[in-house]
Amino acid sequence: MPVFKSVLPNMRIKHKMFLLVSSVVTAVGMLSLLLLQYALRVYEDEIYQQSAKALSLTSFGIENELKRIEEMSYNVVVDPLIQKNLSAIRDGAAEYERYVITTMTTERLVTLGALEKYVLSLHLYDVNGQEYAVGSKREALTDARMREIREKAVMQQGGVAWVPPDPSDFALAAGREVRSAVNLSLDLLGYLAVRVDMKALFRNYAQGMDTRQSQFLIWGDDGRLVYPEEPLHDPSELGPAPGNGRGYRITDVDGRRYFVTYVKSAHMDWHYMTLIPYDHIFKRIMDLRKLVVFVFVLVFIVTAFIAMRFVRSITGPIERLNAKMKRVQLAGFEAQDMDDGDEMIAMDEAGQMHRNFRMMVERIRELVNENYVKQLMIRETQFKALQAQINPHFLYNTLDSINWSAKMNGQRQISQMVESLGFLLRSSISLKEPLISLRHELDIVSHYVTIQQIRFEERLDFRLDVPEALTDAQIPKLSIQPLVENAVHYGVEQMIGTCVIRVSARLDGSDLLVSVEDDGPGMDGSYLARLTAGEVKPKGSGLGIANIDERIRLLFGERYGLTVESERGSGTRVHLRFPYKKEGS
Repeated sequence: MPVFKSVLPNMRIKHKMFLLVSSVVTAVGMLSLLLLQYALRVYEDEIYQQSAKALSLTSFGIENELKRIEEMSYNVVVDPLIQKNLSAIRDGAAEYERYVITTMTTERLVTLGALEKYVLSLHLYDVNGQEYAVGSKREALTDARMREIREKAVMQQGGVAWVPPDPSDFALAAGREVRSAVNLSLDLLGYLAVRVDMKALFRNYAQGMDTRQSQFLIWGDDGRLVYPEEPLHDPSELGPAPGNGRGYRITDVDGRRYFVTYVKSAHMDWHYMTLIPYDHIFKRIMDLRKLVVFVFVLVFIVTAFIAMRFVRSITGPIERLNAKMKRVQLAGFEAQDMDDGDEMIAMDEAGQMHRNFRMMVERIRELVNENYVKQLMIRETQFKALQAQINPHFLYNTLDSINWSAKMNGQRQISQMVESLGFLLRSSISLKEPLISLRHELDIVSHYVTIQQIRFEERLDFRLDVPEALTDAQIPKLSIQPLVENAVHYGVEQMIGTCVIRVSARLDGSDLLVSVEDDGPGMDGSYLARLTAGEVKPKGSGLGIANIDERIRLLFGERYGLTVESERGSGTRVHLRFPYKKEGS
């Protein structure tokens, strides 16, 4: 940016006009692209809403079926006959009795749920590890598979544990413990495993979402894939789901872009996801974007050619006038007679500019001197007016504090308050000079804090962190005390607990930085902007932030002044910057 600012004023007018026209055309082109990007974003959001809605409906249907299977499994484990048979096995039934129990248990399992829709088989295990299996597609579970189901069922403490498929068994499994319900003893009787036809279940509820152009996936929080058996891409390649489990992203996988929608299960530790090729749904918009870029480049070239011809017809007379102005510039104000005479000047706008320039040269020195004197008088008047803006409201607050202290705590603290009040009065009335030492300003702050600490007691925690070597620095009178007062009004008074107010100082090169901080409730951005602009009437002494900032700038220049940092709930920090000048220097 500094390089641009130094080059732009030295450019010829025709180049500036060409740059202006080019900038306008570029801005229009960029705006068109931004609008197209915005439309693309809206389109993406709409696709996400539709995809999320379809995913939510699909997950709702799937989880309703799974809840029904959970209820069926509960009915199995609490069934009186199942409980009785497993208890008999646990208590050591005879061989014939175990044969009868096996037959009765198998028949009961068929009745309770083996023929349920989407149920492939039921596997009941007693405490001895004996399996009772029934179902339309019964398969023996491997030891590792059953061990995983049992371990997860134990972790659920009587609840259902859903176990994703593995290479040995492509069925979704639900496992739970069987515990004795007699006298609520909850003794372990065995385990139940329900194998669910995952393909049929998900295929029925994910119709239209699992095609050659898109794919429907489900995976658990542990990263294991639930459905399908062979996905197009590993879910880990598609990136993690958003923090709240819902949302969408555009991801590149294997050189191809995909629009991925996520929905978190409300009942299971699962994530539902649809994977749609990006080009398939955004082809028309991408083609439109390419067309906009092509039209923009064509318009830019044509506009540039026309603009250059037009600019030359305007800048010619101005360049000739500029040559005369340079002669005046090199010779000074006394070069007014260097022009070619009025008879050589045309009557168009360029001629009028020439005559106005000659009149301006005649008047410029007079205007500079007059304006300089006026500015000095205005600054002196403004400074005196700003020094006179001390509001007596602080005095009333101090008297109220003294009265309160006398009533609530006797007369022990009155002397301290009166002493501090007297010091503040003398400092505000007797000191006529605009600059005082930092040590004197901190004495004013200390006396003010003494009064307020008596008023607020433990609610006010004042801390001073100023090196002794910096206390001889010269600063404007009453530039720190009003900020501490604001911290009391906007911090301590607004809080029930303790508010910490900290005044610190340090050197920054040749500048002195003084900071006033508090851990009060802070301010939001809009209120802070109004406060720093002087639109909010300050509490307390009446010396608002804008007032103090203007005094510093009038005394030391625009490089110095006051800055404020604040956020709601994070306290307020006010930083003052002064030139570092010691007393007497």
